[in-house]
Amino acid sequence: MSLNKPATATTVTHHEENEALVKVLGFWDKYSKPIIYIGSAIILAIAGYFIYKTFVKEPKELKAAETIFPAQKLFDKMASAGFNKDSVNILLNGGVLEGQPVTGLLKIQNSYSGTQAANLAAYMTGAAYLQIKEFDKAIKYLKEFNGHGATQVESRAYVMLGHAYAEKKNSDEALNYYKKGASVNSKDETFAADALLLAAAYAESLGKNKDAIDLYTQVQDKYPTNNAAVSGEIDKHLAKLGVIK
Repeated sequence: MSLNKPATATTVTHHEENEALVKVLGFWDKYSKPIIYIGSAIILAIAGYFIYKTFVKEPKELKAAETIFPAQKLFDKMASAGFNKDSVNILLNGGVLEGQPVTGLLKIQNSYSGTQAANLAAYMTGAAYLQIKEFDKAIKYLKEFNGHGATQVESRAYVMLGHAYAEKKNSDEALNYYKKGASVNSKDETFAADALLLAAAYAESLGKNKDAIDLYTQVQDKYPTNNAAVSGEIDKHLAKLGVIK
């Protein structure tokens, strides 16, 4: 692979930047449900394990797990079918849904601080705030979440943080978290490749051509069977950035 011109940042017009960013955000719209839902399924299993392991010594864990269960069901339903403000309000603040009382995630975090259920609540709270475009709150709660080394979940939390920062036009933090989302769980080839593509497209939209070239190239080198690599889509982006094979 050779360079036809130096891989330096170029001036990007406001129109071009907006057009590129729309494509990046379009990626999020397309993949946000699987990102959130898959992460939820994994962290539910992890939370269940830790709760089972510790509830004998810490009965508070068991009570917290019982309390959060209706909210878990509601979150999973929304993650697969779609978020709306009314349901998110019940999820966060509590209420009654289809005749079943739901304890709000915010109350669970306050009442059961330090439990695995409260940790899970932070993840779901951050994801919910992201969906209703309350980005500062999304960042706050996603940062409070601890995946306990479960890279499948951590990677998804990082990508959500990246999107929240992108929406706030904090480009350095956004790009950093998109990259983290790809690197922390590199063995998940599908997700890691998609996270790299998201980071690459975002870098390109900012005129950070060197970063974009590096990220697109990583997808080709590490995940050559990814559809974007096989279809030649990455080559098109690289050609625009001055990279000629």
